[in-house]
Amino acid sequence: MARVGYWNHNVHYQPVILEAVPADCAKALDVGCGDGMLACRLAERCAEVTGIDRDARMIAVARARTRAPQRVLARTAPPGRLRFIEADFLAYPIEEASVDFVCANTSLHHMNFADALVAMATVLRPGGRLAVIGLAADASVGDYLAAAPALPVDLVYHTIYRRGESGAPVKDPDMSWGEVRAVAGRVLPGVRYRRHLLWRYSLLWRKPP
Repeated sequence: MARVGYWNHNVHYQPVILEAVPADCAKALDVGCGDGMLACRLAERCAEVTGIDRDARMIAVARARTRAPQRVLARTAPPGRLRFIEADFLAYPIEEASVDFVCANTSLHHMNFADALVAMATVLRPGGRLAVIGLAADASVGDYLAAAPALPVDLVYHTIYRRGESGAPVKDPDMSWGEVRAVAGRVLPGVRYRRHLLWRYSLLWRKPP
């Protein structure tokens, strides 16, 4: 079972997602929720949070996380505000325009990227917000040069934090940084793309009202 509290590159960039949550968020959806750490943190800011993941083992871990003793959790979701669904996001029927916030933390490279972005945009209400942290592949000399400064910084973080993993299935990304940016810009006009230091990118978007 995954540790309740731990650090890794995905956890490091959870604040990017949390800071994008709109004020007075009624409903949020976490796509590829894994062990539920992010969903629990979203539940502190949103009235109702749904985490969806197709991996049965990760959904079991996520549900167990919500039952962990208060003294163990750094942050705990209030009871009755959080649920987890074992399902393929792209095949699961979610009502259109039904959520105020939708996010994904390093899960979209496990599915068709463009289809996932379209599905996420579809479930958003007008004016709702989308936030994605993702992985991409180095495909050029420029990509490798951009990644190089992360190595010494990562070593420092490893000496400070307790590193751990969720136990979720691992898959290398197929799309390059440039491809991610191009596809996201086509599917989500006006999306804000940023490449972050520790081998991650973010996408932030607001659905037109």
